[in-house]
Amino acid sequence: MAKFIRNFAEKAPSMVAAVMTYSKPRLATFWHYVKVELVPPTRGEIPTAIQSVKKIIQSAKTGSFKHLTVKEAVLNGLVATEVWMWFYIGEIIGKRGIVGYDV
Repeated sequence: MAKFIRNFAEKAPSMVAAVMTYSKPRLATFWHYVKVELVPPTRGEIPTAIQSVKKIIQSAKTGSFKHLTVKEAVLNGLVATEVWMWFYIGEIIGKRGIVGYDV
């Protein structure tokens, strides 16, 4: 056991240095995307989002969604699925479990 601890103590600094070297660029990329993607909407983006929702509702009323290309339809479906999954992830986090609520 003493040999293991001594061996670990000798190798630990080089292992920590290797981990830091490996993770620094990845963490920089991660923080870049966090700062860009996870910010709340600005005041200027809110009217654009409202117009977008109105356009979707109008498309549903008039049936113009039937004239989408396959690529556009798949993209819309993927976006809707992403929003749906984030809703469920929020539910799981909120109830602190995958199954049921504590009542």
